Amino acid sequence: MDIITIGEAMIAFNPTATGPMKFVNSFEKRIGGAELNTAMGCARLGLKAGFISRLGNDEFGRYILNYARGEGIDVSEVEFVDGYPTSVNFKEIMEDGNVRTFFYRDKSPTLTMTGQDLDETYISQAKILHITGIYPAIGERNIEVIKKAIELAKRNGVKVSFDPNIRLRMWSKEEARKVLLEILPQVDILLAGDEEMEIILGEKDPAIIIEKVKALGISVIAIKRGDKGSVGYMEGKTVNAAPVKAAKVVDTVGAGDGFNAGFIYGFLFQWPLEKILHFANTIGSMVVSVKGDNEGLPYLHDVQARLGEVERIER
Repeated sequence: MDIITIGEAMIAFNPTATGPMKFVNSFEKRIGGAELNTAMGCARLGLKAGFISRLGNDEFGRYILNYARGEGIDVSEVEFVDGYPTSVNFKEIMEDGNVRTFFYRDKSPTLTMTGQDLDETYISQAKILHITGIYPAIGERNIEVIKKAIELAKRNGVKVSFDPNIRLRMWSKEEARKVLLEILPQVDILLAGDEEMEIILGEKDPAIIIEKVKALGISVIAIKRGDKGSVGYMEGKTVNAAPVKAAKVVDTVGAGDGFNAGFIYGFLFQWPLEKILHFANTIGSMVVSVKGDNEGLPYLHDVQARLGEVERIER
């Protein structure tokens, strides 16, 4: 495996019309989950990706498993559990592309996992273990699972990639700060939004964030700044990468996951930081141009065409 992720996958119901959710009468069934999105983004770029999770033993769970398998993701460490329905969410999309998401995950199937369920051999075969702050926010047991996964990765020389992905609907700023500050010193690659780092470190300036994060021992850093681009640090060098303008912003969900996939891809191929950030920014801009959490995640050829590296013949 190039990358393994651990997290919660869910059914995402996308509205068929824009505007306040209370006035929308129908929704389309899609799939969501930040960790699965990143795995999917990596798989579409050509990396070998695996996913560790638990799903409800129901039709939604089977749909997610089949979908992930169809994307080329290894799902051998995904299991069905009884009595815990597969989590769902409903999205509200406004005309300007802004999104609110309403989650229904009180009995998340991932709460049945323990650290003992993790297969060290499976994790050891990966180059990168990617985690986010969403999984530990679901419940206290998940915090211990994440810590065990990090321990197994470290023991086997697997680099840990981390996206804080703070969801304040799931826990308070204080709870998030406490848990994520415990995780940060174990991280090798930080892929974070500037607003998330403001919650964790009390700083939003990328230059200050990078200095504070470097002091924790993290050597590869990317600060995502939305339509302001990104700032990265690697091998003693800081790079400010300009944003890539989206053709049209219709749905912002999943852009950060797409950025993560692009950054991880470039990192594994040992690209210079400037190229990695531009590649990741480009993928983020492509994701927001398509409705859905992961429908806009591009294949490698699509990104190369967008960058002008290959010719794309339309007809």
